[in-house]
Amino acid sequence: MDQIITRSPAVRGAMYMVLAGIAFAVVNISVQMVTMGMGMASPSAAFWQYFVAMMFSLPVVVRYGFRQLKTEHLGWHLTRIVMSVLGIQFWVAGLAHVPIWQAIALVMTSPFFVTLGAVLFLGEKVEPQRWLATAVGFAGGLVILEPWAEDFSVYTWLPVIAAMLWAGSSVLMKRLTRHEPAEKVTVYLLALLLPVNAIFAGIGGGFDVPGYDAMALILVAGLLTALAQFLLARAYEVADASYVQPFDHLKLPLNVLAGFMVFGYLPTGNLWIGAAMIIAASFYIMQRER
Repeated sequence: MDQIITRSPAVRGAMYMVLAGIAFAVVNISVQMVTMGMGMASPSAAFWQYFVAMMFSLPVVVRYGFRQLKTEHLGWHLTRIVMSVLGIQFWVAGLAHVPIWQAIALVMTSPFFVTLGAVLFLGEKVEPQRWLATAVGFAGGLVILEPWAEDFSVYTWLPVIAAMLWAGSSVLMKRLTRHEPAEKVTVYLLALLLPVNAIFAGIGGGFDVPGYDAMALILVAGLLTALAQFLLARAYEVADASYVQPFDHLKLPLNVLAGFMVFGYLPTGNLWIGAAMIIAASFYIMQRER
């Protein structure tokens, strides 16, 4: 059985994506604790999170050597970095204003943006049933977003914008892993993120960390960010982008539980209706792929 699992690209891709989702769930609650709970500016938190992640990825650079990091696809890397940085900034700003259960549920619309990107830029074929499932997933996102409600906040759009940008980054990651190993793709992401995140931090809050508790949470977030990025790259390296993305949905119950335990957030009924639509659409896509 172990040999079957090891040899199956579909199973390995799913396992990598699930593990990445678990790691990102811990990262999200840590970031929300330092921003919403401790008052750290979101651009500053994003900078230190990815600075620490880069420090933890240095052994990969040493192992492969700087010559091995030479690339013929610098333009793709840079475009992916722009999308990733903007996604990070919108996401962390969202975590500073939006309950984590709502932010996570809205960012779960990312697989449907990935489907669109996989068709437009990777040439993957999508049948009408998957387009219908994608439409259902977007409708679920609108149910959670509730733009028609009287107390609707524009901050609620931030996780959706992050989902769209990260979907573009994921599509570019899939294209890059056709030509380069996952380790190289991960190192380029973390290395090129630093200067851009530093600019945002310098403009939007500085580089101060409010105490040792915040520093500890940033260290945890940075370590798990590096691990999650590697797992994500491996998932896209071994399986189709539109197939592995739905396995990321495990993070929803984890984040709902963490948000309740740490902040006392209680999700509304619309979360479960919208999330059920998103997850059902995603698993339908997964079943079609299987």
